[in-house]
Amino acid sequence: MENDLLKSLPDECSTRDVARVLGLAVRSVQLMVDRGELDAWKTPGGHRRIARLSVERWLTRHQDSSQAQSAQPAPATSVDAHARPRVLLIEDSAHFQNLVRLLMAHDFPGVDLHVAEDGIVGLAMAGELQPDVLIVDILLPGIDGATLIARMRSHPQFERSHLIVLTSLDETQRSAYAFALTGLPVVHKPRIVQELPTLLSAALHQED
Repeated sequence: MENDLLKSLPDECSTRDVARVLGLAVRSVQLMVDRGELDAWKTPGGHRRIARLSVERWLTRHQDSSQAQSAQPAPATSVDAHARPRVLLIEDSAHFQNLVRLLMAHDFPGVDLHVAEDGIVGLAMAGELQPDVLIVDILLPGIDGATLIARMRSHPQFERSHLIVLTSLDETQRSAYAFALTGLPVVHKPRIVQELPTLLSAALHQED
């Protein structure tokens, strides 16, 4: 199916074309271009264009990364029903990764924290770890967080994992992702220190 979608792409794609093929939000594709993950330029009229070959290379790289992650043996904690609680953070910002690590070390020293830096690796790790809590950013490389969350919420494998959403987007900006966020706790990143520990405590307490 993916190959069929790729074949439908023109040699010079719009961000909307690429978003459709990769299953991402248009904004996520724009961020990928800004990070240099896709080769792009602007037409004289100011429209962004992305090379189809660049999209193919991106897919190959991330499929290889996902397969390599899946091929690794699952950690011992993932097969022990009485292991320490597990939290998986899917977040590409080193700053917020470190901030969550500090919060976890201070408030939840008995919980194992695992970190994934993009959506594809995060999905593979979630399948292996079966974490008690998933903390997911909305805007991610690989698979955008809203798409990732929607997939997890519809998959029986993740029914026992509590989801907490992180985002730098304000309420107006995140309205485009409402399809995935309904009913979930959302932490605005400027308030992560004030709000995340309380939400984590409530989610982990439900596992006791």
